[in-house]
Amino acid sequence: MELAIVIIVGVLFAIIGLACVAAVALSLPGSWILIALAVIINLTDGLYLAEGRDETFDWRLIAACILLAAIGELLEFLAGALGAKTAGSSRRGAIGALIGGVLGAIFGAPIGLIFGSLIGAVIGTFIGAIVGEMTGREPSTVKESIKPATGATIGRILGTLSKLPIAFIIWLVLTIDAFWR
Repeated sequence: MELAIVIIVGVLFAIIGLACVAAVALSLPGSWILIALAVIINLTDGLYLAEGRDETFDWRLIAACILLAAIGELLEFLAGALGAKTAGSSRRGAIGALIGGVLGAIFGAPIGLIFGSLIGAVIGTFIGAIVGEMTGREPSTVKESIKPATGATIGRILGTLSKLPIAFIIWLVLTIDAFWR
């Protein structure tokens, strides 16, 4: 009976985990949700595993996945900033793009169901970069702000896409660990 429960938990984790990987492509925190799910499963293992049996996931592997997810976030941030800087953005424009992207993802999520967060993040990055460029001591015009805003937006998209393989690796190693142990 215990083996059946372990298999069911592993299969459910694998299925939900794939949805979490897909969520990353939509600018949602899929990697973090996946890791949180693994932690919750480990903390509740005592309800269905025999005493003395290991947890479903190795805690060191979960820690490594947390590190990977943090690297993914850093990549996303750096790609957006690099895209803005490459296109000639000021520091204010880059900061505006970052803030706009986060706010766009938050406010876009409930509006557009699945794709709202992604569309909101892209639009928010673009608008945030323009607002950042047009404020400060030496404000740019709207026309001058378009190129840096476009660079920031492209960087944001590439940054989100760079997190996908990381989320997939996290899902893969945790799924293997669920069945291997």
